[in-house]
Amino acid sequence: MKSIAISGSLRKNVGKRDAKELRYEGKVPAVLYGGKEQYHFAVSATDLKPVIYTPDVHFIDLEIDGNQYKAIVQDTQFHPLTDQIRHIDFLELDDKKEVSANVPIKLTGTSPGVKTGGKLIQKLRQLRVKALPKDLPQYIEVGIEGLNVGNSVRVDEVQLEKAKVLNNVDDTIVSVIMSRALRQAEQDAANSAEKKK
Repeated sequence: MKSIAISGSLRKNVGKRDAKELRYEGKVPAVLYGGKEQYHFAVSATDLKPVIYTPDVHFIDLEIDGNQYKAIVQDTQFHPLTDQIRHIDFLELDDKKEVSANVPIKLTGTSPGVKTGGKLIQKLRQLRVKALPKDLPQYIEVGIEGLNVGNSVRVDEVQLEKAKVLNNVDDTIVSVIMSRALRQAEQDAANSAEKKK
């Protein structure tokens, strides 16, 4: 899995007023937990863009006041109106401890159902996966070569070697449904066959 380096500085005060001042300066209040200690720090909002505004999942090489930590983004809070990042939580990684993360789904192949006029509907863009940090996949490939109109791929069909999928096994990832044009064409064909009788 890819890594992104981010540096931050420890916060002297932890409170609403201090957080407001940080945001005014273009910084985001952050917390790192999961290790021996919890750290409250601030990071530049610009540095977070390649981490947040991407479907990919990354390891974060965090540098806080000269100390290095390996982490993963656990939670992000956005302003309801401006969509600016208001707070971010990082989980410190331990090579021997399993971690849960949302991993993007990558569809592969071409669906025969789409070729005949069906419509591809992707219901899930990510799967929640639990694994040791070194076993977390960059993305999960889901093949759609076998999807005809009316077929779908469910979560229970995804097999990962060293990771466990936490989503509901019955959830649909992707399906091919009959498009309006295809339904109309089938109705027209049926009607003209009726007339010929």
